[in-house]
Amino acid sequence: MNAKQKGNKTYTTAQVADEIGVHRDTILRWLRRGLIPEPSRDWHGWRHFSAEELARIRKSATEVHSPFKKHENKPLVSTSIDISRLYAIDWNFSDAKTTYLTHGIHPYPAKFIPQIPNALIQELSTVGEVVADVFCGSGTTLVEAMILKRFAIGVDANPIACLMSKAKTTRLTSEEIAELMNLATKATNLGQSIAFHKTDSLFGNKPFKSSAPRPVMEDVSFWFELFVIEELAEILQWCWELPTDGTRNLALTTFSSITVTVSKQDSDTRYVRRKKKIKPGDTALRFSSALLNSIKMVEEFCEIVEPRFKCAVNNVNILDSPDVGKFDLVVCSPPYPNAYSYHLYHRTRMLWLGMDQSRFKQEEIGSHRKYSRKGQNCATIETFHQEMITVFSWLARTLKRGKFACFIVGNSIVRGELIDNTKILTSAARSSGFSLEACISRKIKDTRKAFNPKIGKIKKENILVFWNVK
Repeated sequence: MNAKQKGNKTYTTAQVADEIGVHRDTILRWLRRGLIPEPSRDWHGWRHFSAEELARIRKSATEVHSPFKKHENKPLVSTSIDISRLYAIDWNFSDAKTTYLTHGIHPYPAKFIPQIPNALIQELSTVGEVVADVFCGSGTTLVEAMILKRFAIGVDANPIACLMSKAKTTRLTSEEIAELMNLATKATNLGQSIAFHKTDSLFGNKPFKSSAPRPVMEDVSFWFELFVIEELAEILQWCWELPTDGTRNLALTTFSSITVTVSKQDSDTRYVRRKKKIKPGDTALRFSSALLNSIKMVEEFCEIVEPRFKCAVNNVNILDSPDVGKFDLVVCSPPYPNAYSYHLYHRTRMLWLGMDQSRFKQEEIGSHRKYSRKGQNCATIETFHQEMITVFSWLARTLKRGKFACFIVGNSIVRGELIDNTKILTSAARSSGFSLEACISRKIKDTRKAFNPKIGKIKKENILVFWNVK
């Protein structure tokens, strides 16, 4: 007879985590490291903690000399946080699932896995603090911060990145969910109607025409079939007509997520044309299916994240030292020099959404096009170094004193030369009074696609933890 049959209250792993204010993954990590004993399991194999076990875990987690803070190395800095604990974590996360909750709403090349910011946020901040990602990209850090009961701030010059980050971190009401469900149904009906009339001779073979506006640039007809343009124009107008920012952001993000798949662009990471098997009606049906998946992800996100925790996403150029408020922790992955051109691979999305792609092209840090350019105006490693000096100078004023800035970065190859970006970031950080307190190497999965195969595939990256001494 187990504890539950005797009438004693037991707690699941998730409930224990919630009771003491940490993430479920933290409890599992403590179990793997032997910092807390394994509880009994039921016939399903699920753990059940007794009230006494919960009390012991709570006490241990709050004591000054907690077993969770012990490590054979001494703390590297004189703070209440023992940085050396980070070295006990297996940062490879070889078998980790990376598309849970809203992480899988929109494709985004070269993003880091959510387990990295999750672990750093748990170790280097507390519940209720503000976590920032100053190169927020697809919003991975922002989502993890809110899951872990922190407020979040995102900064990025890429308007596509900011759109999806807002969509992935916004709570929606039941009324807003209903609006989006109606939109999905509307798109399904359109797709089925187009496909039916295209194949049934009784209704003729007149192609679907939309009266909705669409981009007039030559790029549209170059990258999209004519019938795809008509469906995208109709759906986009429906998205813009939604009544709230939350519904519009999610619908537009979903629209963006299918744009490349229904275009002639080979993939998110290959800017070449190829013929695809897209038929009339497919675009509307793909949008409907993607929107239903997005709605499900957001509903799951809303069930976990408490309403009081918010996220502010700022579509600004970090080199302009924007005023976005103060924060307690930074977890980010800066663009590597010469590795990627986000303005290029998001071009068709920006074209449809009316975003200023040319401006972002000028503001983008690390762009492969800038570093492959020839002549006096080409970007160099010193360009990246000076940009990072500007970033850390701004961070010294916006990150609270005594707090940490975590940068995840790999090496680059520029004009055939291997560039150690860790050294560049460390030099830039020290120029603004930051101290490097940890440098942890992690292996990148072999299955992860290279940023740019022509300049090499990155096999490892470093997690750098800087301390704002000033």
